[in-house]
Amino acid sequence: MSIDKKEFYQKIYECNPNHETITHMVIEGDAIGEKAVCSNGKLVWTSEKNGFMKRCEPFITGIKSSGINIVEGKQVYSEVIGHEKKLVICGAGHVSMPIIQIGRMIGFSVTVIEDREIFADNARRQGADNVICDTFANGLAQIPSDDDTYFVIVTRAHRWDRECLRIISGKPHAYVGMMGSKRRVSLVLNELRKEGIPEEFLGSVSTPIGLKIGAETPEEIAVSVMAQIIEIKNWDKRAFAYPREMMDAILGLHHSEAGGLRKVMATIIKRKGSAPRDVGTKMLIMEDGTCIGTIGGGYAEAVIAEEGRKMFREEPQPKVLEVSLHADLAEEEGMICGGELEVFMDPLY
Repeated sequence: MSIDKKEFYQKIYECNPNHETITHMVIEGDAIGEKAVCSNGKLVWTSEKNGFMKRCEPFITGIKSSGINIVEGKQVYSEVIGHEKKLVICGAGHVSMPIIQIGRMIGFSVTVIEDREIFADNARRQGADNVICDTFANGLAQIPSDDDTYFVIVTRAHRWDRECLRIISGKPHAYVGMMGSKRRVSLVLNELRKEGIPEEFLGSVSTPIGLKIGAETPEEIAVSVMAQIIEIKNWDKRAFAYPREMMDAILGLHHSEAGGLRKVMATIIKRKGSAPRDVGTKMLIMEDGTCIGTIGGGYAEAVIAEEGRKMFREEPQPKVLEVSLHADLAEEEGMICGGELEVFMDPLY
């Protein structure tokens, strides 16, 4: 991979969670593939020192939303970058187990804090990315949270609920939910009010936790909790299209075997109709035929993956691939009507 392309992803990887980061990529013309990174309204990196992006700095730094913009007659795809969505579960009881599973299934990095070794082992078996077997206070102290961190409190007693809420109140977060009966919740919140915890925070805690769907079993409660988290997550249009596995492969982190392979990054830049995934969705196509991430499966993904593999036999030039799902294909894919995708294919070598 060329140095400038690797630097682009390194800049994204190093994004400060407290800064607004926006990436820009030229998708047509003689500057196709040229990239830039802006942070807090300032241009902090360009792939070409005195290239198109640098010349257009006043316009580029003024872009604040994702999408395609016309800059000096050229199409530029801009993307507001969030951070990996992180789910922190305080407690590893019965309800936590399906929450871990669903969280992992929909792409969250899941951390569980539990002070009982047997229960911590249960969380590990369910596939949690990180399990901290320690007191809740010590465990939460190890969590470097940000605005993309979702806290779920499902401990075994109100004293632990109170301790978790007290600590989380001082940490950045996207969501805090706490399970418990009305009496237990009222007791915890009133005790924290007396301690001086801000009412603004206490009023933002989702309790009773989850959407009101009449959930009864641990699995149903987990569905209601994760549905509420998905709802809140999707209010915020910041995308994080670079999950850990993808970024590891691009940068060769953690001794990734994928680090030495050539790669093509496929990014949806335009979508019409009932195409399966939204703008900004990415898939990394590897030289060995494997892929990291998904564009939505089915016909569209197969076409994109095959095009990526063809590019390994060609000159490494970026291009826009148009994928059309006509009525017959749409029916096979289980869609109501056809859709169209424009996918930017960027060789990372």
